[in-house]
Amino acid sequence: MKSLFETLAEEASRLTAFAGNTLDRRSEQRPEGCLEEALGDARALVYAVSENRLLIKFGESADALFTLGEIEPLRPDLVGAILLGFTQGGEPRLMIPLQAKAEELPAPIKALDYRSVYQQHLLSPAQLGEMAQGASLLAWNQATRHCGLCGAPTQARAGGYRRYCDTCDKEFFPRTDPVVIMLAVDEEADCCLLGRSPHFRPGMFSCLAGFLEPGETIEGAVRRETLEESGIRLGRVRYHASQPWPFPHSLMIGCYGEALSREISFDGTELEDCRWFSRAEVRALLSSPGGQAPSVPPEGSIAHRLITDWALAGERQ
Repeated sequence: MKSLFETLAEEASRLTAFAGNTLDRRSEQRPEGCLEEALGDARALVYAVSENRLLIKFGESADALFTLGEIEPLRPDLVGAILLGFTQGGEPRLMIPLQAKAEELPAPIKALDYRSVYQQHLLSPAQLGEMAQGASLLAWNQATRHCGLCGAPTQARAGGYRRYCDTCDKEFFPRTDPVVIMLAVDEEADCCLLGRSPHFRPGMFSCLAGFLEPGETIEGAVRRETLEESGIRLGRVRYHASQPWPFPHSLMIGCYGEALSREISFDGTELEDCRWFSRAEVRALLSSPGGQAPSVPPEGSIAHRLITDWALAGERQ
C-alpha cells in the first residue's frame, strides 16, 4: 500500500513566487554575535535596500547580490542588517538597509520596489525567496524600534530575528500575518467564483481573500470571508497551498471551498464585481494576454495557482 505522501500530487506551494528560498536559516543557532561574525566573513554577499527598494545591478543580466565593499560608499546601516542564512557552501547571505537615497545610486545600479522585482522576473526563484525573507524582516524591525509596553527603544538581536527592550526586559519576535485566499467551487455546475477589487488592473478577476482573525480556524475564516464578500455559503474547505507574501509580512493560505449557494450579493466596497465562471471560461482567462481583456492574476501568485489547478484538474486525471 502506498503511503499518504506517495499519493499526494506535486506540492503546489513550491510553484508559487517567493517560495524558493533554499538558505539554511540555522534558526536554532543564532547566538549573540552571529551577525557580526557573518559580516566579517569575506564570502558574505548581501541584498541592499534603499527606501524599501531593492538595489539591482544592470548589465548583461540583473544582479541583486553585492559584496560589503561594493555597498560601503552607499553608507550601509550595519546595525540594521539582517542575517538571512547560509548557502550550501556556508557563505552568509544578508540584507542591509542603506542610508544613501535612491537618487544617489551610481549607474548601472537602480532601486526597484519588491513587487516590480517579482513582476519583471529579475531574480531566480531562490533569490526571490531570499528577498521576501529579508523584506519581511526589515519591515518588522523598522516597525518595532520602540517597545510596545513602555515606549523605550529596542535593540535587534539574533541577526534581526528578535528585538529586546532593556527597560522592561521584554522580547519581541517577528510577526507573520495569515491571510486566507480561496476559490469557491460549485462542483455540480462546474464553475468557480471570482471577484474584482477596485484596485486591480483593468479586466483582472481573482480569488476572494481576507485576514484570519484571532480565535479563528483557517476553515472558519474561509467561510466567513466568502460569505461577507460575496454572500455565498461554503461547506467543505480544503487546504491547497501557501505562499510567503512580503507586503509587508503575510502568509497566504490557499484553499478551495465547496459552494452551497449560488446567489451572489456584494456591497461594491471591497468588490466592484463578483461572478461565476465556467471551467471553459476560466481556461480562456488563463490564456488571456491581459491588458484590458478579462484575465487572472499573474503566474507565480497563489491566486493563479488555485485557479490554474482547478481549471486544469480534469486534464490531469
